[in-house]
Amino acid sequence: MVPDTYDFWLFDLDGTLVDAEWSYIREVFDRVGSRIGYEFSDRQAEVLWHGLSGARDPLLREWGLDPETFWPAFHAVEDPQARAEATHLHDDAARLLADLHERDVPLGLVTHCAEFLARPVADRLSLTGHFDTFLSCSDDTGWKPAPDPLHAAINDIGVDPAAQRGVYLGDGASDVGAAWNAGLDAIHVERHGHEQRGRCVRADHRVWSFDDLPRTGVAGADWATSTARADGSGFDGDATD
Repeated sequence: MVPDTYDFWLFDLDGTLVDAEWSYIREVFDRVGSRIGYEFSDRQAEVLWHGLSGARDPLLREWGLDPETFWPAFHAVEDPQARAEATHLHDDAARLLADLHERDVPLGLVTHCAEFLARPVADRLSLTGHFDTFLSCSDDTGWKPAPDPLHAAINDIGVDPAAQRGVYLGDGASDVGAAWNAGLDAIHVERHGHEQRGRCVRADHRVWSFDDLPRTGVAGADWATSTARADGSGFDGDATD
């Protein structure tokens, strides 16, 4: 099965392993909106939180918001403990992690979530002990889809990507792009549906649940072409599967 195919595994966090309750997300955007004088619709909050449209900064600018104003306000209103208590681990992710942990496979976590928020979430859900490295992206590490954060995690784990086959699992196009740019296979889990996202995301394996991962080592996406890998976007243009 696929867990036997890869020598090391890297994971995204939010939307991939865990998700926050909608009531918490709605409250965060209400509080951010009060700080910056902007009223976010439910759709805007959902798209921004889950990164459904890809990179968030261009979307903020499209709405007339300055990212350098938005992000400090966003982080200022979030309480790490409250977020941790409002976050749950997906059942399929729990099963996959338990399987990989039992096999003693090297595991790493690479997330765009700020460390002061990601750590309490991982600790509360007993995730921290599963990973050999835990990396929250920053300006120093670089941001997905650049490969630098994944390269840093690979170095921390101590594996040799030239000799060992690795994979990165995420819920966004930037995760797929980062995997391909780093020379890894990519698994995309679709937690929201193509209609909600407005497009499909290319990957070596595309699944609705990690329970659906194929039981062979053959990538399920022959259409993940060299062109798609070269541009690193991970996006397919249409919203049909």
